[in-house]
Amino acid sequence: MASTKKIKVTLLGLSVLLFILWLTSGVLTSVVGMRFVSESADPDTNLLLVNGSDDYVGSETCKACHEDQFNAFSKTKHASLPDLKSWKGKAHGCESCHGPGSKHVEDPTVKGSIISFKSKDAKAVSETCLACHAGRESHNEFRRGEHWRNNIGCTDCHTAHGPARENMKAGSITLIGPATEQRPNQADAWQLKQSEPQLCMSCHNETKSSFQKPFHHKVLEGTMKCSDCHNPHGGFENKQTKLAVGADVACIRCHANKQGPFVYEHAPLKLEGCTVCHIPHGSANPKMLKRATVRQLCIECHTGITEQLTEDAAVPSFHNQAGVKYQQCTVCHSAIHGSNSSKVFFR
Repeated sequence: MASTKKIKVTLLGLSVLLFILWLTSGVLTSVVGMRFVSESADPDTNLLLVNGSDDYVGSETCKACHEDQFNAFSKTKHASLPDLKSWKGKAHGCESCHGPGSKHVEDPTVKGSIISFKSKDAKAVSETCLACHAGRESHNEFRRGEHWRNNIGCTDCHTAHGPARENMKAGSITLIGPATEQRPNQADAWQLKQSEPQLCMSCHNETKSSFQKPFHHKVLEGTMKCSDCHNPHGGFENKQTKLAVGADVACIRCHANKQGPFVYEHAPLKLEGCTVCHIPHGSANPKMLKRATVRQLCIECHTGITEQLTEDAAVPSFHNQAGVKYQQCTVCHSAIHGSNSSKVFFR
């Protein structure tokens, strides 16, 4: 008994010690990363230029040479951080990202006197952004995402200095929906270089044609955005969809009546999700179905050599497909997403 008690006390002490060390290392890393250390821009050196707080010269000094960047930056949320109580002493305007500028002001020709992102690759640039933005839930999995693996960095989509004025003008080729936060061809949120749909489609060209099909989600019209369903900053799911509990959280956020739980679940929907029958971006078929007719879609699963071998999956013999009344399965099986009263999904 005594030895067991000692072991428990020892383990508890080690846990507390490790927790304290973890907290201490996090605080020190944050302070060093935010206030004192700036990385050399010279790719041939690995030197770190350690600067004290007295080496900050202020954004107004930067304006003398970089007036255009300063004017754009001053309208962004980044520029307003030093005025917030929680960021006092942590944010230094331009120097929050580019490092203390006293040495750069003395002699701008010296390499490494200021952090320049022109020579950095996408991952190095993203690490600078993640020093502040990693704490948010939507950004925590960025290093796990497809963009990170394919060398797509933060500044490929966002601009720290604010979007160019030409991208702030509305110029959509489609109608503008009143429910949208930003117009289809106007960048005004999250400091994006372009509007979100146009920015995503600049790489994902295959989706643009889908959104122009007769039946589609209203993305180009401005009623929806790509990030309503996908998390561009990474995630655990395929296509970085916003799935947390169950197979189709991204879908049932809007189509809540299809969520259930139902007494009688439709197995393909429960196991494989909405995309087993629907094409989420757009389709030439009503309801964005994969097939032109409903029966064609149903028979892909509900068929077999004989009814005896596939009793549950086969179409009953009296469902003569030559007859019009049996060609639209959902006329009778109307609760096809799930039912609380019928195992064959009658209403």
